[in-house]
Amino acid sequence: MAELVLGLGTSHTPMLSLDPQYWHLMGEADKNNPELVSVPGGELCSYEELLERADPNIPKHISLEKFEAKHKAIQKAIATLTQTLEEAAPDVAVIISDDQDELLFEDNMPTYSIFWGDNYPLMPYNREGSDSPIAQALAAGWGDVEKDVPVDSGLGRHIIEYMMEAEVDVAQFRRFREDYGGSVARLYPSVHGGESSFVKETPPRPFTMPHGFSFVIKRIMKNNPIPIVPLFQNIYPPNQPTTKRAFNIGRALRGAIESWDTGKRVAVIASGGLSHFVVDEELDQMALKGMQEKDPEQLYNLPRHRLNSAASEIRNWIVASGATEHLDMEILDYVPVYRSPAGTGGGWAFARWQ
Repeated sequence: MAELVLGLGTSHTPMLSLDPQYWHLMGEADKNNPELVSVPGGELCSYEELLERADPNIPKHISLEKFEAKHKAIQKAIATLTQTLEEAAPDVAVIISDDQDELLFEDNMPTYSIFWGDNYPLMPYNREGSDSPIAQALAAGWGDVEKDVPVDSGLGRHIIEYMMEAEVDVAQFRRFREDYGGSVARLYPSVHGGESSFVKETPPRPFTMPHGFSFVIKRIMKNNPIPIVPLFQNIYPPNQPTTKRAFNIGRALRGAIESWDTGKRVAVIASGGLSHFVVDEELDQMALKGMQEKDPEQLYNLPRHRLNSAASEIRNWIVASGATEHLDMEILDYVPVYRSPAGTGGGWAFARWQ
C-alpha cells in the first residue's frame, strides 16, 4: 500500500517573490482593494474604514529595514521546504489549494474538486501585461515557464472513488476548455449591514493552472515537478466548507492514500494563507496552535466569521493537518507583514509535517 510520508504548508502571495523595496507598492494598491475585511469582525470594509479602527502601533512595523529582515526569513523558510521535499523524495504530491477567479466561476463552483488528467499544463503567469515589479513577482512566484506538469491520474482516480465509497462528495475533471472567464460575487457580510454587492468579472481568456498550484511547482519544486494530484477547495460563499469538513476531508484523503494499492510514497502540500488581505495574527496563531497540537476541536472552533476573504485559505492548511495526524508538525516560520498603516498585508506561514 502507499504511504503518506510528508506534509508541507506554504503561503503563496506575490510578496514572497517581490523584492522588499517594492512591498510598499502592494500597500498602496490595498487602498483600492474591494476585499478588505475588518479584524476581528470579518466584515467587508473600505481601506479608509479599516484605517480608522487600526492599531496606531502598526506603522512601527513598516520600514524597508523590517521588510528586508522579513523577506530574508521568508526565503529561508521556502528554501527549507524545497530541501525537505527533495530529501523526502516522495513519488507524488497531492497539492491542496483554491481557485481565485481563474478556472471556477458562478457557472460551476464545487466545494471540492480533483483533477486527474494525465498532465496539467502550466502557462507563464503574466496577467498584468507589464514590466512592473509586481508583474515580475507574479511570474517569478507563480510560473514563468510553459510546461506540462505530470499528474498521477491513478492516484487521482483512486482518491475520487475512495471518497465516493466513504460518502464524501467531490467533483472531478480531466480536461480543459480553451477559454475561462465569468463572475464571482463576494457574498461577505458588510460593515454597513447586509452583504457585499461586489462582483468580480473576469473576461474569457486562455488559462490553465491556478496560482496556488503553480506556486508550488515554481518555488517549492523549482520547475522540476514530481507527479501531482491537484485538490481544489472553494473559498467563496455560499458553499465554503466548515473547518470541521476541511479537517475530515484531510482524514479521508489519508485513508485514500493509504488504501492505494501501490508502494508509492506520497506528500500532501497545502498552498495559501494564512490571514490576508488584512493581517489577523490572533486568528493565525489559533490555527497554527490547533494544527501543531493535533487538536481537531480547536480547528473546528476557529471563528468562521474571521475566515472571510483570502483568510479562507487557512482551510487548505486544515485539510493537510487532517491528512497528517500521524506526523508531527514543525512551524518553520510565521512572518506577519503589515504593508500599510491600515493593517493590510498578511500572515505568511511555512511548516512541515514529518
